Amino acid sequence: HAEKIANGSNGDIAIDSYHRYKEDVGIMKGLGLNAYRFSVSWPRILPNGKLSGGVNLEGIKYYNNLIDELISKGVEPFVTLFHWDSPQALEQQYGGFLSNLIVEDFRDYADICFREFGDRVKYWITFNEPWSFSIGGYSNGILAPGRCSSQGKSGCSKGDSGREPYIVAHNQLLAHAAAVQIYREKYQGGQKGKIGIAIVSNWMIPYEDSKEDKHATKRALDFMYG
Repeated sequence: HAEKIANGSNGDIAIDSYHRYKEDVGIMKGLGLNAYRFSVSWPRILPNGKLSGGVNLEGIKYYNNLIDELISKGVEPFVTLFHWDSPQALEQQYGGFLSNLIVEDFRDYADICFREFGDRVKYWITFNEPWSFSIGGYSNGILAPGRCSSQGKSGCSKGDSGREPYIVAHNQLLAHAAAVQIYREKYQGGQKGKIGIAIVSNWMIPYEDSKEDKHATKRALDFMYG
């Protein structure tokens, strides 16, 4: 979606950690860090988003090199499987997280990551802030894929802000559950790792010390935090 950026720039190169990861890890060691959380790019592992499209061995090699470099410098890797970078192929094929077809494809992708990296990675995060992805991508359109109801005004080309965020959030939770299940059943016993999800939430407190305000606060927290 580079067309949404004023100068047309994108993140193809950015800080170029793909080539400079050893330098990055050296800086971490110099700072005295003992842990590093990073995200695996789904389309870097599966360019077409699914197993039938083939596995990118160069992508797996990169993450293996990064993980090994971290461990050699005494830095524990914390790995996030999804940080809002849906494979474009799946967006075009069935609408990405608007379809529950993505649950099986995400499970397959997670399975590859557990198999290839799990002997060294002991801390897994399935999804980063599913609320932010659902709202930003499908309610106000400020994140990819930029969908919302106010087409034209906010630059959204299509969408339904009153419906799609709930579908996307639901499918993320189903995909999270599928990944956790396969990790626990196939890998956790041997790899001895932990798996969870990164949740974001605003914090709410009662405006007044009344039963109604306390109930409203709880309802708001339940709605956003779960």
